[in-house]
Amino acid sequence: MSEQDLTLNSTESVCPHCLTRIPARKVLRGENVFLIKSCPEHGTTETVLWRGLPDYRTWARPKIPSQPTRCFTEVAQGCPFDCGLCPDHRQHSCTVLLEITQRCNLGCAFCFADAGASPSADPGLEVIKGYFETLLLAGGPFNIQLSGGEPTLRDDLPEIIRLGRSLGFNFIQLNTNGLRLAEEPSFVKKCRDAGLSSIFLQFDGTSDEIYRVLRGRPILKQKILAIENCAKYNIGVVLVPTLVPGVNIHNIGAIIDLALSYLPAVRGVHFQPVSYFGRYPKPPADNHRITIPEVIREIALQSYGKIKADSFKPPGCENALCSFHGNFVLMPGGELRSWTKHEGCCGTAEKAEAGAAKARNFVAKYWSAPEIKSISVSTGGGAFSLWDAFIERARTHSFSISGMAFQDVWNLDLDRLKDCCIHVMSPAGKLVPFCAYNLTDSEGRPLYRQRRSKNGNDSAKQLDCP
Repeated sequence: MSEQDLTLNSTESVCPHCLTRIPARKVLRGENVFLIKSCPEHGTTETVLWRGLPDYRTWARPKIPSQPTRCFTEVAQGCPFDCGLCPDHRQHSCTVLLEITQRCNLGCAFCFADAGASPSADPGLEVIKGYFETLLLAGGPFNIQLSGGEPTLRDDLPEIIRLGRSLGFNFIQLNTNGLRLAEEPSFVKKCRDAGLSSIFLQFDGTSDEIYRVLRGRPILKQKILAIENCAKYNIGVVLVPTLVPGVNIHNIGAIIDLALSYLPAVRGVHFQPVSYFGRYPKPPADNHRITIPEVIREIALQSYGKIKADSFKPPGCENALCSFHGNFVLMPGGELRSWTKHEGCCGTAEKAEAGAAKARNFVAKYWSAPEIKSISVSTGGGAFSLWDAFIERARTHSFSISGMAFQDVWNLDLDRLKDCCIHVMSPAGKLVPFCAYNLTDSEGRPLYRQRRSKNGNDSAKQLDCP
């Protein structure tokens, strides 16, 4: 530790090697912040959390913790070993992932789920119905993301969507690589007719070389076809790039430009700085990471001033250190006008539950395709007509740029984890924060996620965690 290091605050984390819960400190070193932790058995590790401006100490959004409506587990071993959610959790669910298959039609170098590796059998419709019913007991309906594996490998995907809608889940999003959506427009229509609201499309860049590195083969053409087929059937699309240093950081501006060219079908871009859990090529060094402020600065730099760094703010739902967002309207002349409204950001604390509700409503409204209207708005009738025209433009050409920095075993902060609002429905019917569910140790062994073992049995919690 340097003599110039300044300890900002203390928290808890886990050892990357044995997953023992251990004390941790967040330390300011120059403009950068590091998580430093020490395991009695495996020694000290430090991982970069934040690089440069905006200042880590001012990137805050005070919230009043709110216990989930219903907890399905008791506090026994303490965070992160009692997820279900447990009574120590401080936030309600916003989005819940239902993993409806472990099968996949790609072999990506980076994969949260390590999809396609000896997959278990798909859960049946009755099991999935049980998941939906459990979510209603937990305080739902919440926003749903159907995930995997690759969920479009299920031919009964429209039935799953229809089932969720029948039970009152009005926003259902599909987390997909888009290959089947590109190849089979009729399947896109079936999903739309069943009630699909939005596509969360894996989209790592605008060149095939990026896809060769991250996804194993050139598939840019299929990505574009998937967008166009969704546009044809009026399904909103959010592009989701995994940002990996040395691979596609330089392409951030081009991704945004391409997304804007497909408005109003494409509703935004949601960047995901690479996290090291599930499947990844090798253990990370700090130069293998890109942090939230670096992504914000790259957006501003690569947009040549069209997008300002101060247009982005911390979230009202999850922990402030987990993500960023900015909301815009693309004007007819090409200006990208910021309209982000931030309530309770500076000084006034908002109840966490209210933040989760606002996030659910925003996503459901602005990540879905805008309703097609035949009524045109005149701009020739003075100030009121001009305002009406702007409101209509905002409805059809709103555009969000956001990012989520998921945690892995090296940078896990249990204070952040307790504030998580993105949860996964486990096969056991428990709600588990996304970063805990996907957490793997330095050898790739999972804490919660089920894996198919060599003897053919499903297993989870493979480590003997204290």
